[in-house]
Amino acid sequence: MTKYFFVTAIVMLITLGDMAIASAQPSVQNGFLNNRATETLSTEPITLETPTATLYGTLTWPQSRSRVPVVLIIAGSGPTDRDGNSPLLKGSNNSLKLLAEGLAAHGIASVRYDKRGIGETGKAMQLAAEKTKRVLREEDLSFENFIDDAVWWCKQLRADRRFSSLTVLGHSEGSLIGMVAAHRTGAQAFVSVAGAGRPVRQIILEQVRAHLTAELLKTTENILGKLAEGKTVESVPADLNFLFRPSVQPYLISWLRYDPAKEISELRIPVLIVQGTTDIQAQLTDARGLAERNPKATLLLIDGMNHVLKTVVNEMDKQISSYSDPALPVAPELVSAISKFVNRVRDGD
Repeated sequence: MTKYFFVTAIVMLITLGDMAIASAQPSVQNGFLNNRATETLSTEPITLETPTATLYGTLTWPQSRSRVPVVLIIAGSGPTDRDGNSPLLKGSNNSLKLLAEGLAAHGIASVRYDKRGIGETGKAMQLAAEKTKRVLREEDLSFENFIDDAVWWCKQLRADRRFSSLTVLGHSEGSLIGMVAAHRTGAQAFVSVAGAGRPVRQIILEQVRAHLTAELLKTTENILGKLAEGKTVESVPADLNFLFRPSVQPYLISWLRYDPAKEISELRIPVLIVQGTTDIQAQLTDARGLAERNPKATLLLIDGMNHVLKTVVNEMDKQISSYSDPALPVAPELVSAISKFVNRVRDGD
């Protein structure tokens, strides 16, 4: 059993890094946008100062002299950066960058950022630690850190008079982070894209069940039970160490406290739940489950859209190549639907 299998289990990210696939070279910089459309947007760096770190992001602007709605885009699990790319893959897909550009073409600003330990934020944290002779430790990271960061971003954007409304959009793991942050900050709307609808404990068990012996599966259930009680586990079998190593247990304990179905039921704002039908990482049942728990939610199933928001058939070789192909545009229906949703919120509908 390789460590890459456990990456899949813990962060819901399919690791394609050591598969023998060629990295597609970007032949199109702006996805489905033509040159005229990209002339109507601009980008600038944006930072967020928190008590423990400076977070770095990108603000994408439509060309407008009036106040515009803004969308906070929260990336998915693992080392996924603000653009939707991961160092675990051999190339970029630029899914979130293309989404931001698509929204700008519809008159909507957006902020996307590198989370703690990732991309420019991660490099800055490492440099700051070296200057002060501190050591960045995995056990010091919690799921609440990601939620708190999203909350601070929301507060900063809500205070910015350039923006007329705030919508929080979370992709994959970012969905759970985003729904909690939206609830805590009074955002005007929330969008879940390929988000889980069940607690991570259930998801991990489903992912490992077919790959573990009966004994290891029982041990996994017992460890998850202890972690769910807020207790660490000292003795972890070698085959489960990558998933339950001591240094990652505090993060898992904090993550296990949250149930997406419960969190989304507490939102009293417009909610859009989006799921692609050819997503090999997130399930249609998750999206339907989330929608059932919130009476204000609108469910949108996009035919042929996969986990990196591209229109791809359900064939593994094409799925794999799409994760490293920035030339593939994001699904046009995704951009159109989110844009209409955000603009309706802005207009007070």
